[in-house]
Amino acid sequence: MSGVKKAVVLVSGGLDSATTLAIAQHQGYLCHALSFRYGQRHVAELDAANKVVEFANVGIHNTIGIDMGKIGGSALTDPAIDVPDRPTQGIPVTYVPARNTIFLSLALGWAEVLGVQDIFIGVNAVDYSGYPDCRPEYIQAFEQMASLATRAGVEGRVTRIHTPLIELSKAGIIRAGVDLGVDYSHTVSCYAADDRGYACGVCDSCRIRRDGFLSAGIPDPTLYR
Repeated sequence: MSGVKKAVVLVSGGLDSATTLAIAQHQGYLCHALSFRYGQRHVAELDAANKVVEFANVGIHNTIGIDMGKIGGSALTDPAIDVPDRPTQGIPVTYVPARNTIFLSLALGWAEVLGVQDIFIGVNAVDYSGYPDCRPEYIQAFEQMASLATRAGVEGRVTRIHTPLIELSKAGIIRAGVDLGVDYSHTVSCYAADDRGYACGVCDSCRIRRDGFLSAGIPDPTLYR
């Protein structure tokens, strides 16, 4: 396998990460998928992640457990905070404090162990729901930090954080994925999905996903309850 490009790809089980994985593979990378059981209420996304990586035939699929519910502060990890059923102003309660920083840090560590210099994450700054850790300037700052904080960086092996979706609309993401053969029926995006993966249809993530399929002119395979 010498000479093969390798990448670590964060795969949540949602629409964006499934598309990101397909893009990385299309670019010629042998992909190792990384998922997280972080105390999220919508655990059906982990079943979806398993389906996505099985369909994509990745190299390794690593799922790491972190209980971010112990720090709370998010409707996605604290059952006492309701998932909003309508759009909200500012940073929504579905923001999980420091989530992408923690996820990327673990991806960075695993990539260093694997000898991988490329990490893909499906953050998006267009339909990003107000999350501060989905902005281009955040990704640039993390990439700079990675060059200072790792043995690989000190020895001149620069880690690149790829964000192929960051400037795409949701419709653009869906069109790109369909062109690459992504089966979106395998994905779960809903913040309040039940154990079967059926979506609520009213949360912010459902709204953005539904509008994306509508704008793209592509049938929505989402299962709504």
